[in-house]
Amino acid sequence: MQNNIAYIGLGANLGDALTQVVEAAKAIGQLSGVTLDALSSLYKSAPVGATGDDYINAVVRVRTSLDADNLLTKLFEIEQMFGRKRPYVNAPRTLDLDLLLFNTEIRQTPRLILPHPRMHERAFVLLPLIEIWPDATIPGKGKAALFTASVTNQPITKLQPFPV
Repeated sequence: MQNNIAYIGLGANLGDALTQVVEAAKAIGQLSGVTLDALSSLYKSAPVGATGDDYINAVVRVRTSLDADNLLTKLFEIEQMFGRKRPYVNAPRTLDLDLLLFNTEIRQTPRLILPHPRMHERAFVLLPLIEIWPDATIPGKGKAALFTASVTNQPITKLQPFPV
C-alpha cells in the first residue's frame, strides 16, 4: 500500500542536463513501491552558492510504500546510475536528487534532514513545488508561497511542461 507522499527535487548541470532530469524522473517512477503522482515543468536556473553552467530543475511528487530512508537509498542509487560524483560541496553534477518532503516528517539525522534544510531558500525548489502543490506547506516553516518573495533575486526560467 502506497500511503506515503514524498516530493523530490531533480537537478543537473553537466552533460545533457535536460535529458538526464527527464530520464531520472522515469527511473524514479520505475522503482518498486513508487508511483509518480505529479511532475512540475522543467526550469532553468543559475547555480546558487556555486559556479558552473545553469541547472535544469524539476520537482516530482510520488506515492510510495517505502519509508524515507529506503527511498533516499534508491535515489542515491539512481544518482550513481547517472554518474554522480561528489568531489566537493556544491560541485557541478550530472544528477542531483533531493528528498524535499516526506509526508509531514521533521527529522535530522546524519544521513537525512526533513524537510530539506534549504528548500525554502531556493527558487528552483519553491517554484516547481508550488506549481504541482499550490498550497504546499513546509513542516516547521509554513506555506511555501510565503518564501517566494525572498528568492526573486535568483534567476529562474520556466522552460516547458515535463515530457512524459
